[in-house]
Amino acid sequence: MMDDSPATSLQCGRHRLDLSFPRVMGILNVTPDSFSDGGRHLALDDALRHAEQMLAEGAAIIDVGGESTRPGAAPIGPQQELERVAPVVEVLVRELDALVSVDTSSPEVMREVASLGAGLINDVRALEREGALEAAVGGGLPVCLMHRQGEPRDMQQAPRYDVPVEEAVADFLEARVAACEAAGLRRERLLLDPGFGFGKTVEHNLRLLNRMERLSRLGLPLLVGMSRKSMIGKVLARPVEERLPGGLALAALAVERGARILRVHDVGPSVDAVNMTWAVLKEGCEHD
Repeated sequence: MMDDSPATSLQCGRHRLDLSFPRVMGILNVTPDSFSDGGRHLALDDALRHAEQMLAEGAAIIDVGGESTRPGAAPIGPQQELERVAPVVEVLVRELDALVSVDTSSPEVMREVASLGAGLINDVRALEREGALEAAVGGGLPVCLMHRQGEPRDMQQAPRYDVPVEEAVADFLEARVAACEAAGLRRERLLLDPGFGFGKTVEHNLRLLNRMERLSRLGLPLLVGMSRKSMIGKVLARPVEERLPGGLALAALAVERGARILRVHDVGPSVDAVNMTWAVLKEGCEHD
């Protein structure tokens, strides 16, 4: 039986992340082909300035990604990924003393960014790639395990589940936690991501968010990323650049359902939405 009380702090390298209240993670893609901001932060100075702005707006973590995992994206090699992310991680740590997360599934990248001062590994493949689990154990950093069905190149081609989606996600994540623990990656170093948009229809995504308390029962901090995603576009008929209001509504609902980290593109408005939601929830708890 799993403990359903997530940790209230997480040691991320030399940073200690307070998770007694929800935090915002700012997205910094250094890719030419990400669905929303591809190509905007390829230059090192552009990446530094954007990270600096997100930190000023209240981001607790900067999540650096060098491989697009949008639907239909093709994989890239670890050397190319490293060439994109390593200089960015190094400068964010050195110049901004930022808590840097790296969005990667590559064991080579995991090992290198740990040595450069990154504080968290964010893996959409939940350490299933060959060598990734061993690299994560050796790197000493906390890891976010995400649920997905399929790979980015094909994951949105008619996804289906034989059980309710929230049960499928919970079962997968519980199995990955067990695999991590068996390999020596301690439970207190793990976070979980439901994987909205990764092998899920709009209906799957909406049901999963509505029943996210099922994942809270796994007893680990939940990281949620729905910012600008196609589920907003399909429900509201909005293009990517007009999805912020829908994204803020989803962020508030995720906080109400137990999310402790919100991965977003628009940091300032998201921090306000998260903090306002938390203020209401905290007041309610105090008077229960």
